[in-house]
Amino acid sequence: MSRTNIHGTAADGFEPVREEFAAVVAEQDGQVGAQLAVHVHGRQVVDLWAGDEVGGDTLTGVYSSTKGAATLVAALLVQEGALDLDEPVARHWPEFAAAGKDGITLRDVLTHRSGVIGVDGGLSAAELADDAVIARRLAGQRPYWRPGSAYGYGGFVSFAMVNEVIRRATGQSLQQVYDERIRVPYGLDLYLGLPEAEEGRFRPIQWWTATPEQEAAFWSSVPGPHSILGIGYGLNSTPPLDQVAFANDRAVHANGPASAGGVGSARGLAALYAAAVWGVGGHPPLLKPDTVGEFSMLHATGHDLVRGEQGNYALGFQAKGLRYPFLSAGAFGHDGSAGSESFADPLSGIAFGYTRRRFGFGWSYPEHDRLAAAVHRAATAA
Repeated sequence: MSRTNIHGTAADGFEPVREEFAAVVAEQDGQVGAQLAVHVHGRQVVDLWAGDEVGGDTLTGVYSSTKGAATLVAALLVQEGALDLDEPVARHWPEFAAAGKDGITLRDVLTHRSGVIGVDGGLSAAELADDAVIARRLAGQRPYWRPGSAYGYGGFVSFAMVNEVIRRATGQSLQQVYDERIRVPYGLDLYLGLPEAEEGRFRPIQWWTATPEQEAAFWSSVPGPHSILGIGYGLNSTPPLDQVAFANDRAVHANGPASAGGVGSARGLAALYAAAVWGVGGHPPLLKPDTVGEFSMLHATGHDLVRGEQGNYALGFQAKGLRYPFLSAGAFGHDGSAGSESFADPLSGIAFGYTRRRFGFGWSYPEHDRLAAAVHRAATAA
């Protein structure tokens, strides 16, 4: 049993959430530093952390939870009329029309229906650290399936395409819009481009722990690097992408690539979704109800060509109402490879943020279900 102390606060009625968090940490035997933050209708009710070198303001790599912040930028610009979801990407970015991509829309990209999930021969870690470089490589790439005929997750490249459309349409990068319109005014501890002055708060991601036999058994059944799954997760480069090293690289932190390069805390993730739907710190919600409805609507369901049955997407966001059936149909958010999780449920008022510093074996995170359920019970009881 772990002796790791649980730090932070839980509001009246949310004590069971603290107990569940403590149980999760104990089962991990102190090997995983973790944070949990929750807002209900814009008010923070949970702020907990545990583990060596982990405080409430510790930052770490959140991988694809970054896509939630990036989608919020796109939603804000769609709401304002600067972007049109059903306009072909090539209207703003003519080079993208090559190799049969002329009809792909921004909606196709945000719902992983474009077929553009990587490039032949792969992208190096250095290339994946820079959205502009990714976009140049993707412009000439033929899709891996007929656009619109199926969907499949583009883990490391999808939001480089969104970023390029935003840059062409507005003259600013996605990261610039996020910083100026969202992170700074709402005081979010979630960065798409971490200033060097904040680097001292970053704690590196660690690989999972397993025996050699467990590792061999796991990797023996993983699809090959040039399969659809391998391409979607960046494994078709030489050498294959090291996901741990990627998240710990200062160049990734500095650039904040919009698909998987965000750096933040559970506080930052929870506050992002609170800001989107309810507002925080006296600021109004970023999104109008109609925009929330559009971006939380189911768009891509059934079998994901990359992730299998783990797919199911709203518009840019994952459909969290399918992931957690106790949430409402309109719940939306995004998780990340090392175990971060984040979402909003507009009906119950929950904005949820969770981070951990160590990968789970086989990318498995059963504590997500337990923590999300405990939060939902407390929020709806209150």
